[in-house]
Amino acid sequence: MTTTAAQAPVPAQRNARLSADDWAQAALDLVAEQGVAAVAVEPLARRLGVTKGSFYWHFPSRDALLRAALERWETVEQESVFGSLEAVSDPHQRLRELFRVVGFEVKPHIIYSELLKALDHPAVQPVIDRVSKRRLDYLTATFRQAGLGRDDSRHRARLTYAAYIGFLQLNLQLQQPKLQHDEFEAYLEHVIQTLVP
Repeated sequence: MTTTAAQAPVPAQRNARLSADDWAQAALDLVAEQGVAAVAVEPLARRLGVTKGSFYWHFPSRDALLRAALERWETVEQESVFGSLEAVSDPHQRLRELFRVVGFEVKPHIIYSELLKALDHPAVQPVIDRVSKRRLDYLTATFRQAGLGRDDSRHRARLTYAAYIGFLQLNLQLQQPKLQHDEFEAYLEHVIQTLVP
């Protein structure tokens, strides 16, 4: 019998006392690998090398775990992407850095893509709404700081976000051939030259 990814224990966590964050991160890992529907208590307990009792110590239900995982993803995404750009004062350079930071993420793209596939889930929809609004607001504000007018900034932000989602669709859901490193670098530079004023 073969062991699936959902059953494979995480050795570093096996003997440690698990926190709610450990469970939430394991749920996010499972979302990245198999989608939102795959998040379930038993496979996660097996993966973490613990009993279901450990889960119920932290969460009353699978839905509570999923909400915690989504909150964790939202918070970490906010801190890792936008927090890393706070020190960049020039808006043109900040936009370039944003494209480069986001361009070379892998797992956050996969999680986001899986969440987009699960928009009909009541826990997923509000998180995606908040994240999308925050991203669009950030882009709009930064384009404004870079010298574009109000309407142009809104339009450029929407175009930028649409390009991001379209790229995810092509690569993760439509499974187009993956660009080689040099090809991706050239593509990313083209996107930056096209979208950053």
